[in-house]
Amino acid sequence: MTPELVSTLLHDTIALITIFNPVAAAGLLVTMVSPPTPANIYPAAWKATLTIFIASLITLFTGEFLFKLFGINVYSIKVIGGIILMMIAINMAYGQPTKARHTKEEQEEAQEKEDISIVPLGIPILFGPGVIATIIVLNHNNTHRYGTLLSYGLVTAAIVLSALTVYLILRYSGIINRALGVTGVKIMNRIMGLVVGTLAAQFLIGGVKGLWE
Repeated sequence: MTPELVSTLLHDTIALITIFNPVAAAGLLVTMVSPPTPANIYPAAWKATLTIFIASLITLFTGEFLFKLFGINVYSIKVIGGIILMMIAINMAYGQPTKARHTKEEQEEAQEKEDISIVPLGIPILFGPGVIATIIVLNHNNTHRYGTLLSYGLVTAAIVLSALTVYLILRYSGIINRALGVTGVKIMNRIMGLVVGTLAAQFLIGGVKGLWE
């Protein structure tokens, strides 16, 4: 693999990890499972990760095609995806809950569920509209640079690596939350918010430029 491909893979993986925001999800996981013991956290982490992995692959291989059926081009997805990501980034940067991922009502409903790993932890807390837009845009950008087959391979590898990272963070969510504390988690969220904001700006500029031409 050439240095350029490695750089692209690293970029795509970091982009997905920051938008999944597993550190924030780990904090929610600890509060959602009762009691928050390894016996309860490990299966929830695995199911949530499997959920986002499958959903990400479905989005990668069918997302752009489905949007095209409705007459929506990729540049429009870049614009709306950039707006959604910017909303997420602003909330993350200010340490506020991201309404674009889940609402207060969804979180309250989760407290009544026996198994929260798929809904709402997997969808929509980890996997939301921002992830959908990101996967489609990353694949579109890579297709123009490397061709269709290599692009799908790169984004699939990025999904695998990001899902593995999400799983490890969720699996050890108790340890991570104790180590970082409330302040540490908020600092991590703010840092990730800056990265998501940068991606949002790139998507918006690329989308507007594409629609303008």
